[in-house]
Amino acid sequence: MTEDPDHFIARLRAVDWPNVHSALDAHGHAVLPALISPHGCRALAALYPQRGHFRSRVVMAQHGFGRGEYQYFNYPLPAPVEALRTGAYPHLVPLADRWNEAMGIDVRYPPTHAGFLARCHAAGQSRPTPLLLRYQTGDYNCLHQDLYGEHIFPLQLAILLSAPGTDFAGGEFVLTEQRPRMQSRAEVVPLAQGDAVIFAVHQRPVPGTRGCYRVNMRHGVSRLRSGSRHMLGIIFHDAKA
Repeated sequence: MTEDPDHFIARLRAVDWPNVHSALDAHGHAVLPALISPHGCRALAALYPQRGHFRSRVVMAQHGFGRGEYQYFNYPLPAPVEALRTGAYPHLVPLADRWNEAMGIDVRYPPTHAGFLARCHAAGQSRPTPLLLRYQTGDYNCLHQDLYGEHIFPLQLAILLSAPGTDFAGGEFVLTEQRPRMQSRAEVVPLAQGDAVIFAVHQRPVPGTRGCYRVNMRHGVSRLRSGSRHMLGIIFHDAKA
């Protein structure tokens, strides 16, 4: 059995969000240590073979996305996934609004996730996007951005459900950023089981000599050298039907 969803809400409320926002401003990502217990991680990973929870399955090699596979959850989402999605969103809205203002983007976000989903669904983006990913030895995920329609929330969340060094080796979470007229910069984000990483979906603002400019962000997973690795992805916007 998974953890009580209220536990996730309480943990999210206890996060030092000003510090998280500062890390996101500085680096484009921030880690929330031990957001989910090992027991909760195992319970979420155990959902993977239960096809009734999912609307579709993607084998990455068939699409040139890498190797491995993932499944998109169907509505209604499992209670812990729903709690993480709705609970994290309000804490990220102030930063999302501030980033858009700095980049000269007029879009602002409703204070609740239900309000934002209503905006997505009115535009035809009604397919749920939270997903469960599974990697086996030799698998990897190419650098990419999770863009599913006109309405995009600029931050997303990923939680490592497996234990590095015990369940798998390799399989590091990787971010890259492309600044104008500069070569891409890569960063490996170390994660322990239950850690969450919040990161920019598409672009983020970076201060320059003439104001802020936009940095293009991508994320992926390096090659798994051994074992099996599960990760939960929380994307706040829905996809086109």
